[in-house]
Amino acid sequence: MKIAVAADHRGFHAKQKLIPLLRQLGHEVSDFGCDETSATTDYPDYAVPAARAVAEGRCEVGILLDGSGIGMSIAANKVPGVRAALAHDVVTARLSREHNHCNVLCLGSDLLNEGEIRKIIQVFLSTPFGEGRHARRVEKLRLLEEGRL
Repeated sequence: MKIAVAADHRGFHAKQKLIPLLRQLGHEVSDFGCDETSATTDYPDYAVPAARAVAEGRCEVGILLDGSGIGMSIAANKVPGVRAALAHDVVTARLSREHNHCNVLCLGSDLLNEGEIRKIIQVFLSTPFGEGRHARRVEKLRLLEEGRL
């Protein structure tokens, strides 16, 4: 799977640990920054390019990290075609894929430890979309984005 990964200064260290793990699991990773933690960074500068890579089909999914996960989630959801979910545990990660067909996972690196992040990502990447009644709801989100709902 091709995965877009991005972080601001608060998520940098978690991203640096995550990328080798994803590659070890056989995924192709595109790193959209940030590249250092020496200065404060602005999460939209990293969330938006990564989210666009997903929306345009250059990456299948995205994983975005910041302190709380909230900023990255807000920024990513401004990109048409992206359904970003902030997950705090494996249940919310599974439901985001199964019910909402989310294509971007947002995580708060200040709120989760390395083991929790790994578990959440594994569940997110391995959970298929549930289709059925959920497809109707996801279609309504697409129509809303297009201004037709």
